[in-house]
Amino acid sequence: MYNRIKELRARHNLTQDDLAIKVGVRRETIVFLEKGKYNPSLKLAHDISGVFNCRIEDVFLFEKETTGDL
Repeated sequence: MYNRIKELRARHNLTQDDLAIKVGVRRETIVFLEKGKYNPSLKLAHDISGVFNCRIEDVFLFEKETTGDL
């Protein structure tokens, strides 16, 4: 899963600490999210998208997997 958190933070002039405080997590969680090393819970994804006033799909981009015909 890819995300646009870093880009959106810059657009809204937020540091990782600022965003972490707004959504109630540690800064390290934001670091791991931005690096793609952590997938957020639905609640956290909702809270982050709310900070940026956009849809979850606008923040988190899911890779479409090709599994062939099912």
